[in-house]
Amino acid sequence: MSLLDAQPVDELREKRRRIKIGLAIFAVLLLGLLWWDMRFWPEEHTVNKFFAAIESQNFEQAYSIWMADPNWKQHPQKYERYGYNDFYRDWGPGGEYGEIHSHKIEHSSNGSGNIVGGGSGVVIEIQINGRPVTMNLWVEKKDKSISYPP
Repeated sequence: MSLLDAQPVDELREKRRRIKIGLAIFAVLLLGLLWWDMRFWPEEHTVNKFFAAIESQNFEQAYSIWMADPNWKQHPQKYERYGYNDFYRDWGPGGEYGEIHSHKIEHSSNGSGNIVGGGSGVVIEIQINGRPVTMNLWVEKKDKSISYPP
């Protein structure tokens, strides 16, 4: 067989091949975009659960989410540094934000850079009660405990 005897190009086969390659590239890009958009979902979900408990005035549940310990009542001495009374003073109706009725997560970012602790947590920026000023909360990646950013 010589070059002059080569098989004719199957244009339909080549078109299908280009379509498959294009779809594969599109799928990889779409999956990458979805991963990038959802990379902080577990931490954002924790903050949403926390604020749902605050908005429903269930401060004990909110404290258990904050401390990532549903059995905190069995060993309150473990949390003397930021006890339930301090938590209630900060997040209860008499706190800085008053009675909290709504929240919206504005932005989430990796806790790296100038923040002490490196990338061990996620900083979540939240708008509370529609106020123009936002606040930041720190969610630890390993146990989903919440605190104020370092």
